[in-house]
Amino acid sequence: MGLTVKKDEDFSEWYTQILNKADLSDIRFGIQGFIVQKPWAYMIIRKIYDYLEKEVEMQGHLPYRFPTVVKEKDLMKEEEHAGFTPEVFWVSEAGDKKIEERFALRPTGEAQIYPMYSLWFRSYRDLPFLAYQSRNSVFRNEMTTRPFIRGREFMFFESHNVYNEHQEALDQIKKDLETCDEVIKKKAKIPFYYFKRPQWDKFLGADDTFTPDTVMPDGKRNQLGSTHDLGTNFAKAYDIKIRAKDGKQQLAFQTCFGPGIWRIFAAMVGIHGDDNGLVLPFDFAPVQVVIVPIIFSKKKELTEKVLTMCKKLETDIRKMGYKVKLDDRDYESPGAKYNHWELKGVPMRLEVGPKEVDEKVVSLKLRTGGDKEKVNVSDLKKVIGSKALELDKEIEVRAQKYFKGNVREAKTLKELVKIMKEHRGFVKVPFCSVEMDGEKCEEEMKAETQGGRVCGTLYPKEDKVAKGQKCMVCGKEAKHMVYIAKSY
Repeated sequence: MGLTVKKDEDFSEWYTQILNKADLSDIRFGIQGFIVQKPWAYMIIRKIYDYLEKEVEMQGHLPYRFPTVVKEKDLMKEEEHAGFTPEVFWVSEAGDKKIEERFALRPTGEAQIYPMYSLWFRSYRDLPFLAYQSRNSVFRNEMTTRPFIRGREFMFFESHNVYNEHQEALDQIKKDLETCDEVIKKKAKIPFYYFKRPQWDKFLGADDTFTPDTVMPDGKRNQLGSTHDLGTNFAKAYDIKIRAKDGKQQLAFQTCFGPGIWRIFAAMVGIHGDDNGLVLPFDFAPVQVVIVPIIFSKKKELTEKVLTMCKKLETDIRKMGYKVKLDDRDYESPGAKYNHWELKGVPMRLEVGPKEVDEKVVSLKLRTGGDKEKVNVSDLKKVIGSKALELDKEIEVRAQKYFKGNVREAKTLKELVKIMKEHRGFVKVPFCSVEMDGEKCEEEMKAETQGGRVCGTLYPKEDKVAKGQKCMVCGKEAKHMVYIAKSY
């Protein structure tokens, strides 16, 4: 049974249904915030990891694997970072005995990684050091949970880098943006803005935080990851010192980068999907081409002719390097098969009936729509490649159009309240400050809009403020154009 609600009418229910009916997850594990990732979802998620790992390794990052646990005293070393403790899962017993020193399931990676970094580096010659760990779980006791958007255990990727100079750290921030562009925007076809977060909403212990943010169909901001300029804050807390070229001891500079794997997946589901199910970019699909035999006759000879051609097509397409599936279930009608694979977002469907066998053609249909096309079997390799590009372009164009349609502008608080009540999405507004003194204006704005938050300023090129513009909240001179949105 397909989806029973339309995405633009009830996104929350649509999202719940598609996770269930497309067989992406199971929430019946029995502990809130912990879900089972089913094969179709995990194969897509694994592809996200593949791309991210490839990108950062091309930049020189090396893979590491640290334990899942963090010593309590290490978690508490960085004063601001210790703010994670209300969300921490603590391990205090082994069997029926108390352990000497309780430890935490990692809420993030800094406190588990940086004590080791303090042992590894002594000289400027040891740096820069570029490392990442991938395909890990992180644990936070979130009060409100939503599968693949906010959970108590979620999939994580993180790079943790160490430098001699601060400029090297700033240069890495730009490379992290390039990674987001390449994987999230170009590969996954998810449009986003890259924000420099306001000082009151940065990562705990960071000098600055930068995030790629998109808009989901319910109008809420989905933060797809983050990268942080840590300055020397963590180096000071964890004693990461090196001997500089002049012989003097100095604190190292650091960055960390964490794309939100689950949230990228959720954005692919929510933004690209339609009322028939998932719509997947070609390279992310666990099955890229499905072959459906069309058999209307019970004549055994005719059936065998169709199935023989289908099996040969499956073999040939697999040799071309594509992920292909022959749906030869004899207990389902062709229509039921169409609906099944549309729900799961398979990009391309090939139909083969007696007529196709005789003419040595297939009927090709893209998941993004359009008419069926007759394609000669001899041309199939070329056509699959060109149609894959066509499908990806259509997904990209649709996503960009949707994203642009959810960005608006307001000059006054009254205008902002009206927009956020009727549309949500991103709203660009004049604002007095993104330093700590601007937080009071955000608090007032948040109350008036029932949850609107300052996402930050565009990065790396900030919007210009028109001469004479005033902060929409306090009326003081506006120093920045910031973007407002409601978040998960």
